[in-house]
Amino acid sequence: MSSYGTASFFVGSYGPADGPGIYAFTLDESRSELRLRGAFAGVRNPSFLTLHPTGNHLFVVSETGLGSDGTGGAVHAFRIDRGYGEIDLVPLNHRPTAGDHPCHLSVDADGRWLVVSNYGTGNVAVFPILADGSLGEMATAVQHSGSGPHVDRQEAPHAHSSIFTPDNQFLIVADLGIDRLVTYAFDGATGSLARHREVTARPGAGPRHLAFHPNGRHLFVVNELENSITLFQRDAEAGSLRQLQTVSTLPPRAPENLAADIHVSASGKHVYASNRGHDSLAVSSFDPASGLNPIVVRSCGGTGPRSFGIAPGGRHLLVANRYSDEVALLPLLAEGADIGEPIARAPVSQPSCIAFV
Repeated sequence: MSSYGTASFFVGSYGPADGPGIYAFTLDESRSELRLRGAFAGVRNPSFLTLHPTGNHLFVVSETGLGSDGTGGAVHAFRIDRGYGEIDLVPLNHRPTAGDHPCHLSVDADGRWLVVSNYGTGNVAVFPILADGSLGEMATAVQHSGSGPHVDRQEAPHAHSSIFTPDNQFLIVADLGIDRLVTYAFDGATGSLARHREVTARPGAGPRHLAFHPNGRHLFVVNELENSITLFQRDAEAGSLRQLQTVSTLPPRAPENLAADIHVSASGKHVYASNRGHDSLAVSSFDPASGLNPIVVRSCGGTGPRSFGIAPGGRHLLVANRYSDEVALLPLLAEGADIGEPIARAPVSQPSCIAFV
């Protein structure tokens, strides 16, 4: 692992449009400090955010819907300006997402396209990223259909996240509502999506978020409703996925829970997932030959861990504990095989997403 250093990160939240909802911080690992460097208003429910590969632009959803808020979802583009001791966000533009309650964003490897997953309406939209970081007119959108066995949560499709394959040739969409991972062939010239293949999860699993192993051959999916992680093997040439294994994110006799986020260590040796309800982080080891092996489940340091991030260098985790209104800094121990108690906290109202620059 690298030496201790500093890193900047942004936090999204369920904040109002007329109050702070997006926050910029610096993590000083040598002092175990979280320093607020900016707080920004103007976006309602900026619950998920992601950065351009250059680190110079930030994209943020406005998680709203016609039925609940009187307006459909939107995505906002910002330029990041860095000054001495401060970070500023300059609004560029925003676009409607052609759906309700957008909850996830992905940028392709070339930094030319932004994909928005609309949970409420079960569709995915693609937008061009222009030279100045603003968003062009929507290039394409795809709509899912169907339902699942969970009456309350799977009454319709719910596209919860999308991820580009490492070769940038395909987009994989996790749809919680229909228990499917849908793979689309991606055209990097036009931004178009063509339905290619799909794989069905276990009935009622509710696939939510996805993370690739550094080798690009293995994909991990956290299942929100089943509280599990499923391991898939990817055939890059065929653009297909083969299910290999599923493990629980919870210890025995755990309370009612909804799994949330998933990340893989830079070494590829460990996989982490968050649990809302049990309020914990699950750690599993991974070996391409033997698969996933659950190791420990540790406290997240608060309540409602909706999202988390691994700090550059792999020494710490930052957790967005929504219901305790704070971001918690936790050390990674035993070369990433364990998680310690919180060593720093920063107050944030209803934090929901963390993105390192």
